[in-house]
Parts: sequence; structure tokens; C-alpha cells
Amino acid sequence: MVTPPDPVVDLRNVHKGFDGRPVLDGIDLAVEAGRFVSILGPSGCGKSTLFSVIAGLDRADTGSVDAPPCAYMPQKDLLFPWRTVLANTALGLEVQGVPAARARETANELFPAFGLDGFQDARPAALSGGMRQRAALLRTVVQGREVVLLDEPFGALDSITRSAMQDWLEDVWQRYRWTVLMITHDVREAVHLSDRVVVLSPRPARVIDDVAVTLPRPRGADRVTTPEFAEYERRLLASLRTV
Repeated sequence: MVTPPDPVVDLRNVHKGFDGRPVLDGIDLAVEAGRFVSILGPSGCGKSTLFSVIAGLDRADTGSVDAPPCAYMPQKDLLFPWRTVLANTALGLEVQGVPAARARETANELFPAFGLDGFQDARPAALSGGMRQRAALLRTVVQGREVVLLDEPFGALDSITRSAMQDWLEDVWQRYRWTVLMITHDVREAVHLSDRVVVLSPRPARVIDDVAVTLPRPRGADRVTTPEFAEYERRLLASLRTV
């Protein structure tokens, strides 16, 4: 019998509340290195609070949280309009104390893979919505953290751009194999990108389903229209409707 690898993120019976109101209600979540896991649940259920606990921005009231330092990409790209795209993407390294020249050299190496080559000296206002999200993700992953937390990274994009960005993220993730946890409200996006989809109940959040997605990759247009893909969507929608 093969022993499964130790999880890189391991939450056990995690509770968290604010002002006497419970938000997380005994969350158990274990994520192995190199996996892409989506967190799906209704609005306001506590998904962002869960990320704050994993990232160490908030402490759990009870339970255990074992996670390495994480890189965290919030919902908005938060690019500084007065800095160049290259300077924006190097910011996380600079905050860690890396000299600016070396931080920008390190970030610049990822520009071709992120489809941003040639825009190093542009300002964020010159970028499309999809390019801004790619820049924000580059700024996140260039920090070299073992775990990447993505909080609805494509939620503000139109459907055509969002679909293209999902294909792009799947491709770049397969190339670099970061450990990714992603919050989404989009069932199709969760199936498209994930190895697992964890479904949370309304607040206070608890895990009500944990679905392994075993569809072959890549999962472009030829995959998302298959009966197998639709069955995963049906299962997840059924879980959400039972709460």
C-alpha cells in the first residue's frame, strides 16, 4: 500500500468567528504539494476568512493550522498606477527585502511565460483586464512561496476574457506546478482548473463535499463540452443546492 504524501496545507477542526458570530465551523482541509484545489461556496460563507487563516493574516479560534508562508492574490489586481508593470510585479520581492534591481530582474524572467513581454515599461492603465490579472499573478508567484492563494482571480472579467484566462492559467500552472488554492463562485471554472473542488456550506462554513476531478488535461473547449465534464458540474451544483 502506497503511503500518501504529507499535505503542505493541513487544517484540522478549524473554528473562527468575529464579534461572537461563527464564520468557520470545524474546517478540515489537507492539500498535497503541486495540487490545484478550488474552494466553492455561496457568497459570504467564509471563503476569504479561510484564506486569511491559511495565510496567517488571522488566527483560528480553535483547531490546528499547518501551512507554509503563502503568496496571496486578492480579488482586485491592486496594481499601483504610478509604477511600471515591471516595477509592480517586483513589488512583493522588494517588500521581502530583495534589492530593487535584482527583484525586477527576477520578475522580468517570467514576462514571456505570462504573455507580458514588451510591456515591462508600460503603466497598468495601458493593459487589458486579462493582462492586468496576469501581471497580478506574476507579482504573486514570483515571490517563490510554496503555496499560492487566489481569491476569485477572474471574477471581474468578461466571459470571453475569463475563458481565455482559465486556459492560460491551466497551461502555466502545468508548467510550474505551484500548490494552488483558488476561491471561485463559478462551478465550470472550478471543474476546468482543479484537481479537487471543496464545497463549503453557508456561514458558518463547513465542508459539505470534496470532489476529485480526474478529467484529462488540458481542459480547453474540447473538454468542457463533454458529458464527463457536465457530470462534475451536475454533482457540484447539486451539493450547492442542498445547503
